[in-house]
Amino acid sequence: MTRPLIFALPDNETMAAKLIATLGADLGQLETRSFPDGETYLRFVTDPAGRTVVFVCTLDRPDPKFLRLVFAARAARDLGARQVGVVAPYLAYMRQDKSFHPGEAVTSVTFAHLLSGRIDWLVTVDPHLHRYKSLDAIYSVPSRVAHAAPLLAVWIRSNVERPLLIGPDIESEQWVSAVAGMADAPYRVLRKERRGDRDVAISVPDLGLFADRVPVLIDDIVSTGRTMIETARHLREQHLRPPVCIAVHGLFSDESYGKLKEVASTVVTTNSVTHPSNAIDLAPIIAQSMAGLV
Repeated sequence: MTRPLIFALPDNETMAAKLIATLGADLGQLETRSFPDGETYLRFVTDPAGRTVVFVCTLDRPDPKFLRLVFAARAARDLGARQVGVVAPYLAYMRQDKSFHPGEAVTSVTFAHLLSGRIDWLVTVDPHLHRYKSLDAIYSVPSRVAHAAPLLAVWIRSNVERPLLIGPDIESEQWVSAVAGMADAPYRVLRKERRGDRDVAISVPDLGLFADRVPVLIDDIVSTGRTMIETARHLREQHLRPPVCIAVHGLFSDESYGKLKEVASTVVTTNSVTHPSNAIDLAPIIAQSMAGLV
């Protein structure tokens, strides 16, 4: 059986190397750069003909990355690849899952249609499913979702004494309760009203009974960090300790990471998006999800 051929799109080299070592795959070489006018140049140094080709491309800040990815996927097909798959540890454009105001584009559907038309399968980690029950609702190719909850629980058990897990909103309760169960810790969830991209109102329950515990704020995505920052302020008002903040996907817009570090004892993310806060490796669960596809 021919070994899969894994190509790392720019800034995905570390994750690709981990998957290659785990899966016994071959590393493909791809030359890509930008022309002076900003357009993308791309050339396969390694011939993909007859091979199962896998592109590793996390899709934070997706707009410039997406074109390079679809150019590569189409070129691999044109050059005779037997199959083309994508590993996107972070999958973009899941937030806009309905038209909230007249005239809005439901970009999650359009993005899924565009990507599905270029690949044979997709593997990702904890996509932001809110109104969709699964990726199958919008993606027309087979998809597999790896779940980071067990890895988060292992990190909490190993690094936090007497944790109290706190989820961002009522929609997160099922996920937070699962992590809490695996970490053998109590949990509570907040009530959150998002009034804008950077405007969040938080309601924190009375946590006086847990004054001897370490608050652990967990979320799937941290971008502006407003939810965690506002929660930390409420915890301080209740005389609780500075929290440990954990997110699966650390996007960290603007100065959010620095601001979050000011109110938290520790900030931890997985390596779905490369960042100094990375402390939890997703490669093992991504490799497991790829089983049978490559």
